Amino acid sequence: MNPLSPAEWEALSLSLRVGVLSVIVSLPFALGLAWLLSRARFPGRILIEAALFLPLTLPPVVTGYALLVLFGRHGWIGEWLGQIGIVFAFRWTGAVLAACVMGFPLLVLSIRVAFDMVDRRLERAAETLGASTWRRFVTIVLPLSSRGIVAGGVLAFARAFGEFGATITFVSSIPGETRTLPIAIYELISLPGGEGGVQRLTLVALGVAFAATLVAALLGGTLWGRRQHD
Repeated sequence: MNPLSPAEWEALSLSLRVGVLSVIVSLPFALGLAWLLSRARFPGRILIEAALFLPLTLPPVVTGYALLVLFGRHGWIGEWLGQIGIVFAFRWTGAVLAACVMGFPLLVLSIRVAFDMVDRRLERAAETLGASTWRRFVTIVLPLSSRGIVAGGVLAFARAFGEFGATITFVSSIPGETRTLPIAIYELISLPGGEGGVQRLTLVALGVAFAATLVAALLGGTLWGRRQHD
């Protein structure tokens, strides 16, 4: 099989960059929301949980259209952001935003499960010794939840890496800017003589996805086994 062409390398590189950046951007918000859902009880909590999973249940095209309405150049938020030089529509930053939205539920769910499995007695003991909520979170909860956080990050990356519907709806396909690997595969399918490129990129996508899910399964399996043991 022939090596990847420069355009295919470009699409792969963009997808990897989008996937990594989406996890980095989403992680602080995911940690905060996962902590809130794990530790707090408040009115409307079930509504937040339902809204959290909307990106996984809605057609991705609908999510992309919603992003376009909100963050497009003339969108409710996008028009205001454009005045300060922040543009998402038809930019690679928009691809990152779409990936963030699509991967966020998986990231929050994995982290929340990890937070739920932390022994609350350790936190209560630290509290009696005068440790603040923030200190307990940093010194107890985060270290004990590290496997779940990493597993969630890997799953969110895999979801972002393979994102197609929301991305193409929100930022279209612009070579070198928004043409990610899934979009490149889609375009090559309808291009005469594109079968070789489709096969090459499909194998790459399978390799990345399998590696990511394998890592997540290994970490998740360890966590599940520990939970069953407890």
